[in-house]
Amino acid sequence: MRRWGPLTAVSLGTFMLLLDVTIVVVALPDMARALDASLTGLQWVIDGYALALAALLLGVGAAADVLGRRRLNVAGTALFAVASLGCGLASGAGTLVAARALQGVGAAAMFATTLPLLGAAYQGRDRSAALGVWGAVSGASAALGPIVGGVLTEGPGWRWIFFVNLPVSVVSIWLTLRVVPESKGPAGRRVDWAGTAAFAAFAGAGTYGVLRGGADGWTSRITVTAFVLSACALLCFVLVERRVAHPLLDLRLLRTPAFTGVLIGAIGYNAAAFGVIPYFSLWLQTVLGMSPVRGSLVLLPLAATSFVVALVSGRLLHGAAPRLVIGAGLLLIGVGGLCTAVLDAGSSWTALAPGLTLAGIGTGLVAPGLAGAALAAVPPANAGMAGGAVNTFRQLGYAVGVALFGTVLTSRMADSLGHDAAHAVAGGGAPAVRGTLSEHAIRAAFADGLNGASLAAGVAGLVAGALVLVLVRTPGRRPEASGAKVTGTRGGALRDGSREPAAPRRS
Repeated sequence: MRRWGPLTAVSLGTFMLLLDVTIVVVALPDMARALDASLTGLQWVIDGYALALAALLLGVGAAADVLGRRRLNVAGTALFAVASLGCGLASGAGTLVAARALQGVGAAAMFATTLPLLGAAYQGRDRSAALGVWGAVSGASAALGPIVGGVLTEGPGWRWIFFVNLPVSVVSIWLTLRVVPESKGPAGRRVDWAGTAAFAAFAGAGTYGVLRGGADGWTSRITVTAFVLSACALLCFVLVERRVAHPLLDLRLLRTPAFTGVLIGAIGYNAAAFGVIPYFSLWLQTVLGMSPVRGSLVLLPLAATSFVVALVSGRLLHGAAPRLVIGAGLLLIGVGGLCTAVLDAGSSWTALAPGLTLAGIGTGLVAPGLAGAALAAVPPANAGMAGGAVNTFRQLGYAVGVALFGTVLTSRMADSLGHDAAHAVAGGGAPAVRGTLSEHAIRAAFADGLNGASLAAGVAGLVAGALVLVLVRTPGRRPEASGAKVTGTRGGALRDGSREPAAPRRS
């Protein structure tokens, strides 16, 4: 227990926080009925968590270096548990979204400290073994999310997808306090809170603008205001990062085409592979009438294929150029998206299987290689920053993808059903509105909307893949060969949201 206790504690928390990214997908129809939630409300149930996780990951990781990584991990887990209780007790959509955002804050503290804690607890071969187990747990959590969500939703009810976090959190905190050693980063560093706030405002306002654009129109006052605020926040972020001594993201790294290409691949990967999945789940349950468990099993080809390919490709493609592996994977995800855009009023769940399988193959190729490609594209001293940036952009891609593809879905449905009816049908609620429409009209409109969303996701995957093939030309090298280690000392720590101090720069 003393030897593998830290790995168990860290992996348990990681599994729980990443499971909650996807566990709500299958529960959306039940949430809509129980809380009388609109489609926009359901989108925020997903995006509130993903945005908080993405926006705070880098900043919280830097704070952990100063305050103590174990301490912040425990605090984050406790906050995650309290927020999970709030989610399970939510009486309305607004309360649920707020609690989900608070969950994301706790998850950011947990996720940002996982790799540094493992790096401080293990050395040599034990470290490699621990990182391998942690990587497998990370991949399995996303794959199992919809299935676990389906079982809990169909069994005790959708609120239990949150209540189940409470005992797991208690065990995780107990183990962490008992077996995980405390560690901190180099002395003298400061936390870039201004940059953290600016990035959070940029991501939140931009995503809100996309969601309101679908609901109120792209030229409405609230939509335009959101995009203006997002642009201003981005400008503030750039100005802050250019002047602060210890930036969240050293903007000079973006001058490296390979690193920029990896970030494009990260945001495109999560958007294209997972951004349409919530709407597939709504279609399967609200239109085809499937149960939560059956609906989750329809999505299994994506998860299962991804898991198998990731295991096999690690050995078969060892030494292959990262741009070819990641680029090819993104292209397959794009083609998979295009293959799911074939639905009509008479389609059944089998129409999704080929596209989901192709996307799963692509996901299995992309996921293991993104972090390594980022490390290979930057100097060893920036390894932790690069790893944190990749995870940040992945979560941001998921949040933006859910918002954008939902807008495409409802816009296409509105052409035949009208604006209000389209949002009611897509959200799975408002039985009175659905009662005024024929079943054929609902099936045809939803299929057309999903085709539009799938086409958009497919194009996103193809564009991201092409850009990766063009930009990521830095010869791949093993992180350990370049000096990047999972440690808490200077010399390029591989961290999930924290990094070594950058040298101060003159503006």
